[in-house]
Amino acid sequence: MLSVGLTGGIGAGKSEVSRLLVECGAVLIDADRIAREVVAPGTPGLQAVTEAFGRDVLAEDGSLDRPRLGAIVFADPEKLAVLNAIVHPLVGARSRELQEAAAEDAVVVHDVPLLTENGLAPLYDLVIVVDASPGTQLDRLVRLRGMTEEDARARMAAQAAREKRLEIADIVIDNDVPLERLRQRVREVWTDLTRRARAPRAEP
Repeated sequence: MLSVGLTGGIGAGKSEVSRLLVECGAVLIDADRIAREVVAPGTPGLQAVTEAFGRDVLAEDGSLDRPRLGAIVFADPEKLAVLNAIVHPLVGARSRELQEAAAEDAVVVHDVPLLTENGLAPLYDLVIVVDASPGTQLDRLVRLRGMTEEDARARMAAQAAREKRLEIADIVIDNDVPLERLRQRVREVWTDLTRRARAPRAEP
């Protein structure tokens, strides 16, 4: 089995690369999706969040009101640390469960947006960084996600610098290219990943 960390700046096209890797046969573990699952109604995670932040962070249907919670924690580093201390261990435990359930020769891709920021690279056998120029990121966020340019620049600035992401990369996938070129590059990377997954563990 090969454990791969996949990351990239907002608007770099990480979701497209993860989709293409799944097409090739990768087992995808999506940290964002798991982070939502572990605080779903009725979970110990949601109970812990409610105890920490009060019932004001719940929507009328009893689910977590994400925008309201976001407004609280992103304005206060201490409160963000409290939230992370609740959610991150739950996400980590669920991710390990899913990885352990995969086949012995599987390539398990962990889609982790804040892999660089949270210093998580050592958790994986290797790290893939999806890279695009800041200009491309900005264009995609404005044109495809409907953000204002100001909001898009703020979201980009809140993440690790491009250079920091590239420093931890074992493999870089350039996504300043047409989709067909990207597809071809992902297939090349997939061939390498499956070779590594089947190699004796003595190999790096």
